Amino acid sequence: MSYPIRSVCVFCGSSEYVADKYHQAARDIARAIAQAGWTTVYGGGGVGLMGTLARTALEAGGTIVGVRPRFITDLEGDQLGLTELIATTTMHERIALLFERSDAFIALPGSCGTLDEVIQAITWKRLALHNKPVAILDLDGFYRPLAALFEHMITEGFIVPLYRNVSRFCPDVPAVMDYLNTYEPPEPLF
Repeated sequence: MSYPIRSVCVFCGSSEYVADKYHQAARDIARAIAQAGWTTVYGGGGVGLMGTLARTALEAGGTIVGVRPRFITDLEGDQLGLTELIATTTMHERIALLFERSDAFIALPGSCGTLDEVIQAITWKRLALHNKPVAILDLDGFYRPLAALFEHMITEGFIVPLYRNVSRFCPDVPAVMDYLNTYEPPEPLF
């Protein structure tokens, strides 16, 4: 029996100044999630990869839930037409709701905010606060430096080799979907 997924949180950036290949990845993952019949949960934005993800999910007939702190809405606005938009007061509330509403996590290429979110997903899994799949879309080696940093941390004794089982670096969208569709929770890491 495979791990039950009903909703997937996608961490992604809001920059408008990235190459189209990253927007294409957001479109591809939004379509794949919708085709799987899963709900997309994300940061609620309407610009950058967030906007591309949301618009594509809606065009594909998917369900999409945005979770957005009010102060960011005041700066950037929201993506209109979402299935559900949840307003929070703080970033801490936002991340807690993203985790609560999601059965799996995908990190698209992004900036510091995306990195912060995926590191929290990995850390919380390591602390046994969840046992959900964490997929990192390593499109064209975007996250290769992060994978190398994890290996360096293992070599230096800061994290245990079992950390390799906490997340999966995937080279493309089909590999992400294969990981989610075949995910079996690992043994506890403690």
